[in-house]
Amino acid sequence: MPNAIFLSIHPDNPQEKKIREAVEVLRNGGVIIYPTDTIYGLGCDIHNTRAVERVCQIKGVKPDKVNLSFICSDLTHISDYAKIDTPTYKVMKKALPGPFTFVLEASSRVPRYAGSKKKTVGIRIPDNTIALGLVRELGNPILSTSIHDEDSVIEYSTDPELIYEKYRNLVDIVIDGGYGNNIASTVVDASNNFEVLREGAGDIEEFL
Repeated sequence: MPNAIFLSIHPDNPQEKKIREAVEVLRNGGVIIYPTDTIYGLGCDIHNTRAVERVCQIKGVKPDKVNLSFICSDLTHISDYAKIDTPTYKVMKKALPGPFTFVLEASSRVPRYAGSKKKTVGIRIPDNTIALGLVRELGNPILSTSIHDEDSVIEYSTDPELIYEKYRNLVDIVIDGGYGNNIASTVVDASNNFEVLREGAGDIEEFL
């Protein structure tokens, strides 16, 4: 694969032309690295099986085993992909957009990966204009996983130029949206009294 495109987008003024360029790559089965409100993410169109397989290959995991999140632009279509009750919806409405991943029971519309039906799905609405712009332009969620090394905090999760150096032969676009943070989202099991599965940048207690 040739070197990825290094696409600079200012978070305070995300140019529509550049957003459309990145989304065109997603629609064609591409894999991108893009900023969120926490660390940089690795993503693709949730409906493109081959792209999902590429994401999993980059992460070194099998598609039927990996826990992946859907990046959404708002809560309007949340029920398309997850089963959600009113109390949970109210908490999510207060906490999002923000640095949380809510784990919910997956609906029948969640795509099967490697022939495996997912029982749960992580839902993210990051407070980041670039990420939200990508999802809105695409018209459906982006399947996403962090490029953060789970064993240690590494510099590649913060500096887009270093991220590009590491991943330019693996992905199609690296979006430079400025330095990222080095703390991932807080993962919350919304089906189990909002149990925190991973401590991260957000404090769910503020919204309960």
